[in-house]
Amino acid sequence: MPRDSNDLLHGTLDLLVLKTLSWGPMHGYGITKWIEQATKGELEILDSALYKALHRLEDAGAIDTEWGLSDNNRRAKYYSLTARGRQLLRAETATWRRFVAAVSGIVEPA
Repeated sequence: MPRDSNDLLHGTLDLLVLKTLSWGPMHGYGITKWIEQATKGELEILDSALYKALHRLEDAGAIDTEWGLSDNNRRAKYYSLTARGRQLLRAETATWRRFVAAVSGIVEPA
């Protein structure tokens, strides 16, 4: 079933969050900063969008949460991938690669 534009945007952020968490558990601020650093500031993630994505992924069983202390000794919720999350990451990565190839074929034809 094809995704609508909102699904594509949600799916893209979900993929970025899943990939970020594949490096290990992180709190929300850490996820945002990791994505911003990895994209050299090209992508800025709004807190509201991030937390909606985290709730979607938690509801889907793709991530687990646990309370812990951040680097500055503040209480923070840490997110980590589940086995379902790793499966979803592989599937979403394959979908993303197909999407990029299709769009590239139009934007930059051979």
